[in-house]
Amino acid sequence: MGTHVIKMPDIGEGIAEVELSQWHVKVGDLVVEDQVLADVMTDKAMVDIPSPVHGKVIALGGQPGEVMAVGSVLISIEVEGAGNLKESDKPAPVAAKEPVAPKVETVVENKPAPAAAPRPAAVCQGPMVAREADERPLASPAVRKHALDLGIQLRLVRGSGPAGRVLHEDLDAYLAQGQSNASAPASAAYAQRNDEEQIQVIGMRRKIAQRMQDATQRAAHFSYVEEIDVTAIEELRAHLNEKHGVSRGKLTLLPFLVRALVVALRDCPQMNARYDDEAQVITRLGAVHVGVATQSDVGLMVPVVRHAEARSLWDNAAEISRLANAARNGKASRDELSGSTITLTSLGALGGIVSTPVLNLPEVAIVGVNKIVERPMVVKGQVVIRKMMNLSSSFDHRVVDGMDAALFIQAIRGLLEQPATLFVE
Repeated sequence: MGTHVIKMPDIGEGIAEVELSQWHVKVGDLVVEDQVLADVMTDKAMVDIPSPVHGKVIALGGQPGEVMAVGSVLISIEVEGAGNLKESDKPAPVAAKEPVAPKVETVVENKPAPAAAPRPAAVCQGPMVAREADERPLASPAVRKHALDLGIQLRLVRGSGPAGRVLHEDLDAYLAQGQSNASAPASAAYAQRNDEEQIQVIGMRRKIAQRMQDATQRAAHFSYVEEIDVTAIEELRAHLNEKHGVSRGKLTLLPFLVRALVVALRDCPQMNARYDDEAQVITRLGAVHVGVATQSDVGLMVPVVRHAEARSLWDNAAEISRLANAARNGKASRDELSGSTITLTSLGALGGIVSTPVLNLPEVAIVGVNKIVERPMVVKGQVVIRKMMNLSSSFDHRVVDGMDAALFIQAIRGLLEQPATLFVE
C-alpha cells in the first residue's frame, strides 16, 4: 500500500490561494477515480476537485472556510502500490476544530433568478439519511437540477449508486416514501420547537456577502422605478414562439430585455461603464457585456453574455440559457463569470412589485425586472386589461445623474412598448 497526495491545484490567472469551501468526503471514506473530493472557491467561481485515483481517505489538509495556498497538501489517499508520497509532501497534522460562525437569521435576500417557472414548495419528506448539514452527496448535475425543481434537499436522499451516488430513481423513491407520510397527524405541525441552526458563512456565500457589503459601502445607490406595458411584446413573443419555437428555440422575455438594453445604450452610453473609484476614472465601453444574475444552489452568480450588441434575439436567448445552466450546475468558468459592463436581474414570477437591486461593482447601472401582472388600465379613454411590469433599476449616483437614469429607463420603456423599434436600424 502507498499514499497518493493531492495538492491544491493551480486554478490559473495568477491565483496564489483559494478558499476550501466544502469537503465531500471524510477520513476513512473509500473513493473512486473522478469522484469529487472537495469544492474550492476562487474570486469568481466554485471549482470541483476530483480524485485521480481509487483508494481510502487517510488525511484532510484543511477545514472548510480555510484559505489555502496553491501547492499545499489538500488530501492524502491510501492506494494500491507505491503512491506518490515524498517526505516533503507529508502533511502536518490538522487539529480538529469546531467551525466558528455567527448565528444567522432567515431573511428575504436580493437574490435575482432567471425568468423561469417558480420552484415548487418542498414535497413531503421520506425517511431521512443521516448526513451532516454541510455534506454534499454525490449526484450528477441533472439529478441536482431535478431535485431542485422538486424542492427536495438532496442531502436527505439515500443514494443507491456507486459510492452512494444519488440517482434519478432515488428521487422517485424518496417522493414515493414521502407521500406515504402525508396522512401523519396534523397536530405535529403545531409542536413546539426550540432547535437552532448555525451556518458557517464560507465559499460562495462569503463572496456574495463581501461583494454586497462592498457595493453598498462604496457606491451611492439610488433607484428608479417605472411601469411598462408589456402587452405588445408578450404578444410578439408568443407569436415568435409559435412560429419558430421548434426550429429556433423558445424565447423568454430576457432576450428582448437584453436587446432593449443594447439599443437604449446607443443614446445613453454613460450607463455602459465601469467606475474605478480609486483612480477616479470612468471607462465607457462600446461592447455590451450583459451580466444576467442567476440563482444557483450555491448562491447568486452573474454569468456574462458577451457582445450582446452583435447577437440576434435567438443567439442571445441561447447564450442566456447556456450560461444559466452552467452557473446552476457549478460549471461556469471564471471568464464566463467576469467582465460584465451592465447587469440585468430578474426574480421571474417571484419578482414582486418593486425591488432595490444592488450594483455589481464596478458597473454603474443594474436593471431589475419585476413580475408581469394583468391590471385594468385606461387606454384612449377606455378601461382595458393590459399586461404590466415594473422595472426597478439602481444606479451609482457618483457618476450617473437622476435625469440620465430616467431617460435611460424611459428609452427602454419606449422600446418594449413599441417592440418593432427594437429591430429598426
